[in-house]
Amino acid sequence: MESVQKLISTRRGSFYVAVVAALLAGVVILVYLNRYRDNVQAGATPVTVLIARKTIPKGTPGKVVAAKGMFTATTIRESQLREGAFSDPASLTGKVATTEVYEGSQLTAGAFSASSSSLAGTLTDRERIVSVPLDSAHGLINEIEVGNRVDVYAGFNVIPVRSDGTPVNAGQARPVLRLIMANIPVVAVEKSSGGLGSRSTNVSLQVHDLQAAKLAFASDNGKIWLSLRPSAGAKASKPAIVTVETLLLGVRPVTALNSLGGRR
Repeated sequence: MESVQKLISTRRGSFYVAVVAALLAGVVILVYLNRYRDNVQAGATPVTVLIARKTIPKGTPGKVVAAKGMFTATTIRESQLREGAFSDPASLTGKVATTEVYEGSQLTAGAFSASSSSLAGTLTDRERIVSVPLDSAHGLINEIEVGNRVDVYAGFNVIPVRSDGTPVNAGQARPVLRLIMANIPVVAVEKSSGGLGSRSTNVSLQVHDLQAAKLAFASDNGKIWLSLRPSAGAKASKPAIVTVETLLLGVRPVTALNSLGGRR
């Protein structure tokens, strides 16, 4: 300690001490500048992030966000990236927006969570789900399951009419059957309670809005049959009306239509 004080007390000693202090300060500054440069370079690294093209309402399924193109992939600096930001559209799969995501905002894990099992979260645009009660024969109960695709036939008792709307043959009803929609996905099969003679199963089908109306009408006013399609490579003939004449006598469907007051 005494030797240090003696060194500092001399002019030469003070000079040496100042030089050492300057060198140490320089080393510290260089280390700081190197770390700062590394941080700046790391923050300037370009990264991809998904940005909302329009405001995404709360509750919007990730499927809808992707199908509607509600986001765009943009390149930004890594330093601008928010925590949990999505860079891959696949990150939206099975997710639903838990909060409103405003236009221009980054899509992040904090704004989306695993979607619930509700069927509504699987629908987009004009897609609808209609549930119809069917017995074991008409609905292929115990054979049909979620994921199958079916053709839907509707049968009615129709009163033939003339071109002026008056009944033919005293207004006696005649059975008519026709394919009303094809290749329809089954999205739910739920058994309902009932006695042995009235037991039925609710089968939910995914259709578009116009088909939904037809299916509801046919269920209330006629009889519906489901026909199970092959899992792959299904083919189909041209659909036609089926009546007693077409079934037993081989009459062309267009003639059967004419007999019911239709046109050739």
